[in-house]
Amino acid sequence: MAVKPAHAKGRSPASAPRRSRAIASGIKAPVPKSPPPAVKPTRADRSALRRDAIVAAALEEFAARGFAAARLEDVARRAGVGKGTIYLHFLDKEALFRELVTTMLVPFIANIEAVPPAGLPIRVVLERLIDLFIREVEGRCPELTLASPRDGRLRGSQVSFRHPEGYAIMQALIARGVIGDFRAPDLLRFGFTPLYSSYADVWDAVEHLKAVLESGEWKAARYNERAAVT
Repeated sequence: MAVKPAHAKGRSPASAPRRSRAIASGIKAPVPKSPPPAVKPTRADRSALRRDAIVAAALEEFAARGFAAARLEDVARRAGVGKGTIYLHFLDKEALFRELVTTMLVPFIANIEAVPPAGLPIRVVLERLIDLFIREVEGRCPELTLASPRDGRLRGSQVSFRHPEGYAIMQALIARGVIGDFRAPDLLRFGFTPLYSSYADVWDAVEHLKAVLESGEWKAARYNERAAVT
């Protein structure tokens, strides 16, 4: 037998839904908030963004073409700016390269452990270090001529370059803390130890070599006085 539900006196079954609708009608939907107005970038912000874009484009261009072949107009094209904009931030291509090394490459390279990863042969690390050194010297110091085999399998832990003033140049480098040696008549010889030499060491050595050549620092009399041991 079906049992009908009991209802309070004076109340119909339809009153409950009406009450629910009344309660619901008293609840106001939240008013959507408009997003905060975007902060308009300042002139300094836009300048910083353009500078970052130029440095990032330079990294791509130097990686693709090498320092010597890279052109500022190509960097500007990659960055989406005019060539003149580059000169608002950097004196020349050399200054742009230094900024690239300082802000993007050195922080990355500095995190690389000097000890090679497990399983990577020491010989492979050595070849990579010297290959990098050769590329950078040839790209940034065209006055020097490679005298060692380019094939890493045919050379040892040293690499040599020729220059008519090799002796004086090497003495200037040694004074800067870049230790190599000289072999008559014109060889500058650089040695690498893969257990603790790093890519950052390679970059630094080439920077010093470039500075010695560009400034003519090697011409100082003290660097041209021949010693018994070179």
